Amino acid sequence: MQEACFPDSPSILEMCDIQMHFGGLVALKGIRYTVPPGIIQALIGPNGAGKTTLFHCISGLIQPTFGHVLFEGRQINGMLPHRIARLGISRTFQHVALFKSMTVLENIMLGRHPRTRSGFWATGLRLPAMRREEREIRETARSHLDFVGLGDSANLPAGTLPLGKQKILEIARAMATDPRLLLLDEPAGGLNMRETEVLGELIQRIRACGVTVILVEHDMNLVMEIADRILVLHYGSQLASGTPMEIMDHPEVIEAYLGGG
Repeated sequence: MQEACFPDSPSILEMCDIQMHFGGLVALKGIRYTVPPGIIQALIGPNGAGKTTLFHCISGLIQPTFGHVLFEGRQINGMLPHRIARLGISRTFQHVALFKSMTVLENIMLGRHPRTRSGFWATGLRLPAMRREEREIRETARSHLDFVGLGDSANLPAGTLPLGKQKILEIARAMATDPRLLLLDEPAGGLNMRETEVLGELIQRIRACGVTVILVEHDMNLVMEIADRILVLHYGSQLASGTPMEIMDHPEVIEAYLGGG
């Protein structure tokens, strides 16, 4: 096991000198950052700054070229994504990735897959333990839908929901894995002002449940409203980090991203 990069800092996630090379392109240049538990951590920066690439490294979709990622003190880079999900990390994607012909409830039930215990034979033979687990999965899925305000839509095809509700559904599916760390990749993209307000309230309620949230987002009003800490990336490098007020007043951030001139 790799030693912690920040041994004196309580954290749920540590990114230790993460570098990501795609041929001659260096997408991440030695990201070294720690996320304490129980906060909303925003990750901002212009397009191409490396935000989604960093999410991919954390969730196991790609392996960093150099460096390592620690989750609750355990090295996770090198693990497959489903193993990382079982450890307690879940995520959403920039573009909604639902099974649109399946019902809203069925989509949430799929999110419980990393927590299922029944094996191949129990499932194929419909053994009593498997049927009990299926009932538990359905009940848990309904509770997640109620939590995000989609309980009345449980039996609708997911593809019939408007975009705002589809994004909420994707968050509910991610929450169905019982994560301790939730990665949200541009959840407010394409939403109107009211939908964004509802989204912000939901993210804050998720944090209140004890789940740490890392948020990649371009909607700066949302970020400044709900984030506890902000990390700014620029061309794959760390430009600044701090509280929303500190980032708003940071001259390099203003020049590079927030529209200073």
